[in-house]
Amino acid sequence: MSTELKVPTMAELFAAGQQPEVLFWVGCAGSFDDRAKKITKAFVKILNKAQVSFAVLGTEESCTGDPAKRSGNEFLFQMQAFANIEIMNAYGVKKVVTACPHCFNTIKNEYPVLGGSYDVMHHTQFLKDLLDEGRITMEGGAFKGKRITFHDPCYLGRANGVYEAPRELIRKLDAELVEMKSCKSRGLCCGAGGAQMFKESEKGDQEVNIVRTEQALETQPEIIAAGCPFCNTMMTDGVKNKEKEASIAVMDIAELIATAEEL
Repeated sequence: MSTELKVPTMAELFAAGQQPEVLFWVGCAGSFDDRAKKITKAFVKILNKAQVSFAVLGTEESCTGDPAKRSGNEFLFQMQAFANIEIMNAYGVKKVVTACPHCFNTIKNEYPVLGGSYDVMHHTQFLKDLLDEGRITMEGGAFKGKRITFHDPCYLGRANGVYEAPRELIRKLDAELVEMKSCKSRGLCCGAGGAQMFKESEKGDQEVNIVRTEQALETQPEIIAAGCPFCNTMMTDGVKNKEKEASIAVMDIAELIATAEEL
């Protein structure tokens, strides 16, 4: 079985006169964070298996500007956004998929007013479409009967109303989906949103990610599923704080599917 990942760049395909079906927007976390890189690789394995025509921008991809905007630097956000829009429009990008809800929300909702209008999907939505179209099959052998709780990323759930795609994928794994008391529209932030990921905590009684991890642990899960690299980091830190990392895994939806597919 070949483990080589095929990841073409837009520049390569453009030079060959080809247009991919979709642009995979990797994002800063998926490009540089060692843990999030595993999510990127899992998603690419699925795309390769499903024979999806995709490309990445590679070195031409820059930060969407989400952290700058959330922390109040609108000027920097617009500089970063315009640079990305110029490149995407030059390549004639129509459809974008990303495994980061922050990138998803920013490109989907904040780029259009700056001249960048695209069909933007979160990777769980895209994976559900691949499943519905029969382009991937999910045999849940590895996760059959496993107790899995799903943490709703703020920018996927409450900001964009996407709740069912990730849950449907978990159910297709023949896993037992167990919900936290704060879920879906009443979901609780992992503590990293709004650029909080990149700054020290302010004074308070408890870290947000610890509160959220405690809610997850109440469901007695074997796996905490996430759909965001920031959430993954915060929940992983929470599980370590509770000294449960030996018994509870934190995994992205793409990793669950790639594992089930034995990719």
